[in-house]
Amino acid sequence: MEMSPPRLWTGPFTRALILEDPSTVLDDNLRKMGIEPHRIDHAPDEDELVALLAAGRHQMIFKRSRVLITERVLAASPDLAAVMLCCIGDDSVDKEACARHGVIVTNDPVSNGRSVAEMVIGELISLSRRIFDSVIEMEHSVWRKDNRARFEVLGKRLGIVGLGNIGRQVAQLAVALGLDVFFYDNAEIPREVGLAMGYKVCDSLEQLIETCDFVSVHVSAEDIHGRSNENLFTYDVLKSFEKRPKANPRIFINLSRGFLVPPEDLRRAVAEELISYAITDVFPEEPRSSVDKSWANPYAGEPRIFATPHIGAATMEAQPRIGRYVSRTAELFQRYGMLRNCVFAPRATVAFEVPPGARHMLAVVHIDKRGTKKAVDDAIFNSGASNLRSAHVDFPKFGIAYDLSALDTPMSAADTAALVAEASQLTGDSNAIRFVRSVPVRE
Repeated sequence: MEMSPPRLWTGPFTRALILEDPSTVLDDNLRKMGIEPHRIDHAPDEDELVALLAAGRHQMIFKRSRVLITERVLAASPDLAAVMLCCIGDDSVDKEACARHGVIVTNDPVSNGRSVAEMVIGELISLSRRIFDSVIEMEHSVWRKDNRARFEVLGKRLGIVGLGNIGRQVAQLAVALGLDVFFYDNAEIPREVGLAMGYKVCDSLEQLIETCDFVSVHVSAEDIHGRSNENLFTYDVLKSFEKRPKANPRIFINLSRGFLVPPEDLRRAVAEELISYAITDVFPEEPRSSVDKSWANPYAGEPRIFATPHIGAATMEAQPRIGRYVSRTAELFQRYGMLRNCVFAPRATVAFEVPPGARHMLAVVHIDKRGTKKAVDDAIFNSGASNLRSAHVDFPKFGIAYDLSALDTPMSAADTAALVAEASQLTGDSNAIRFVRSVPVRE
């Protein structure tokens, strides 16, 4: 695949495209840092997005989860430096293409946690008490006052799959309600955190499911080892619910990723009464907008599987919080070239205290072959600048690295050209350097 020349910038960014209607807190904060926002409240398709970027020459895109960032979009946008996601999920971005083009991708894994956690608890109680059934029956004037399959949650077992930011908040709320918390997570740090909090660890999904009355899912698109979580819950895994007594709730909740569960497998598990009730806020495919008539709910017609339209983070509190958080991510990138929550690795950050005497920050995206780091260091030395402090992170899955240096003097255009040439010569790759940006340090 023929690649475009490296993306080169000097100084601050000035233009941003905002899509899918995130909080206007973001627009106000961008203006304060010298970036003019161009807001498109709907979700443009690929053709419209290419045209918008060609006309506006935006250097940053801010979006939620629907608009797709594709190879074609990136190839048509030589001014684009970063895609900043106003959400957790990064499934809508072709990350490999972004890495090839030297475009940074960040997300917000923090701000919507409370909203999602509260929704999980609300659904857990509602399903346990069969409240949704009663509401539907009362719409038809059916008065069914009974205690059949209506449970208190006190003393029941909640199994949490994925003990990250949201999973931990769900666990804390569940403990306050008197549930016993079990969890499964194949990453070492969450396991240690869970054990320290007194939660009970399970060694497999099957063990967790056969142990717990409720199962709530909170995993990323990929696990800590970079393996896809698609179809994590197949029918064979869900079948473990059959080991729970029929007199227990046996409820499955997914507010994480739609493709974790094949719809036909979940429908089968419910039809066979392995699962009493399920609820999902996410789907393998989701409509691009509320007026998209081509989409159909894959769980429609099964009265024991309830669905909501991806509203886990849709609260009056969460959206401004996301706007403020992503604004700070953008400010660090704008002012210093620093990264926060880069999705090329789990919550990757490249940042440090800017040392006294630093006048310019040099940010470089390059391939992770031997010789590229040397080319960066040689270019700084040959320019006459002193490297006062630096940070470096490799993203081996995507074959790139990010290098950030605090310099006492700027590098010239000729110095940058020499950097690109030396990296190409040392590695034998004409696209060894993907991104170079020099940012003056403001007092």
